[in-house]
Amino acid sequence: MVSPDAVRTVLGICGNVISFFLFLSPLPTFIKICKKKSVEQYSPMPYLATLMNCLVWTLYGMPMVHPNSLLVITINGIGIVIEVVYIILFLVYCNGKKERVKVVMVVLAEVVFVACLTLLVLTLAHTYTLRSTIVGSVCLVFNIMMYASPLTVMKLVIKTKSVEYMPFTLSFVSLANGIIWTAYACINFDPFIVIPNSLGTLSALVQLVLYATFYKSTQIQIAERKAQIHLSEVVVKGGSLSNKTTNDGDATSPVSETMAPPHKK
Repeated sequence: MVSPDAVRTVLGICGNVISFFLFLSPLPTFIKICKKKSVEQYSPMPYLATLMNCLVWTLYGMPMVHPNSLLVITINGIGIVIEVVYIILFLVYCNGKKERVKVVMVVLAEVVFVACLTLLVLTLAHTYTLRSTIVGSVCLVFNIMMYASPLTVMKLVIKTKSVEYMPFTLSFVSLANGIIWTAYACINFDPFIVIPNSLGTLSALVQLVLYATFYKSTQIQIAERKAQIHLSEVVVKGGSLSNKTTNDGDATSPVSETMAPPHKK
């Protein structure tokens, strides 16, 4: 008979794999950003929230805080590296200096916060239970924030009736990630993992419902935009051709020299 710990380990490994793909799911978005050399209407908040989430969860998984949590450390350590790369790309292609400064300040605030939390927990809390409770509570808050961060994008989707700026891959992998980590935490019950991942599962389901609802209207909007761009190019090219032929005298209408005879009394 397979022991619960073995099942939990397998789920944790699966959770690592799925979470890795979750961290990579915005890659198509950043490829588009790099090609266009602009972040357009994409928000940095999901990546800033995910970075904060990875930082506190890495602290939670440390042996001096919550022993036997190696699988929590591995995936969140990888997540930190990936999110830093995303944020750097966002800064490179950000549209304005004000937005760039804002992102940098948020990152600095996150690093300072985690450093202070680590110092306080290790010096003032002297038991694993107390340290796990304090850091786990912080993780709970920031994990919920990470899963709630797409709310701004969801609001944009409802307003514009377009899912163009809500990547499907991110929503789908978030759903799988929430389900697997909820199952992982239920075997050896850990409320700090169960609660946020259950909410994350719900958030991802809502995103997929919105995607299904507004997918057709998005395609119509994209098609209309492409048609307008094509029409503008035709008009511009037609205008240029008309001006050229007018200047060359090839397309001017002849002026009639026939005049009516004078009226005689």
